[in-house]
Amino acid sequence: MDKYLWPITLVVGAAVCALLLWYLFAPASYTNYPPREGPIVAFGDSLVSGTGSTEGHDFVSLVSKSINEPIINLGAPGDTTALGLARIDTATALHPRMAIVLLGGNDYLHKIPEADTFKNLRMVIERLQKDGALVVLLGVRGGLLSDHFAGDFKSLAKDTGSIYVSDVLDGLVGNRLYMFDQVHPNDAGYAVIADRVFKAIRPFLR
Repeated sequence: MDKYLWPITLVVGAAVCALLLWYLFAPASYTNYPPREGPIVAFGDSLVSGTGSTEGHDFVSLVSKSINEPIINLGAPGDTTALGLARIDTATALHPRMAIVLLGGNDYLHKIPEADTFKNLRMVIERLQKDGALVVLLGVRGGLLSDHFAGDFKSLAKDTGSIYVSDVLDGLVGNRLYMFDQVHPNDAGYAVIADRVFKAIRPFLR
C-alpha cells in the first residue's frame, strides 16, 4: 500500500506548495488589483519627463508603444518627493487605474533626510491608492558606493502593495553608451528602463 501512497503524497505536497506560491505572489495581493477603468499615468521627476532623450524616446513613450496605449506623462524636472506630494492632485484628478511613480533621485542629490524622502513617497503612494490606482513604484539608487535606498524602496513597495521595479538606473550610470549626462540616460538608456518597466507591468495589464 505504501508504494501507492508515496506518489500521491508527493503530488499532494507539490500541489500545496504551488497553491502557497500562488497565494504569496498572485497579482491579487497588490492594492487595487484588478484595476478599474481609467488611464495610466507616469508621475515623477526628470527621469519621467525624459530629460536627455530625443522626442519619443523617453521611457514613458516607449512603454506606451509597447502596450499600445497612451500613458499620461506627469514628469516634472527637479521634483523632490516633497514637490511631488505637493502636486499629487494633478494625478489623482485624472483617476488613473495605474500610476507609475519615480521620485527620490533629487532628494539624494539635495541631501534630504532619507526618513523624509520615504515618508513623502509613502504619502504619494497612499494618495494615489486611496483614489483607486494600482501603483508601480520605480526605485532609484541612493548613494554612489552603496545604495542606501534599496531596502527602503523594497519595504515601501511591500507595505503598500505596490508593483516594484528596483533601481531603474542599475548598470546605466557611468556607462557612456547609456547616459546623456551624469544623471540622465540617453535614448539607449531609456530603452533599458522601458524594458524593465514593461516587464513589470505586463502581467497587470488587461
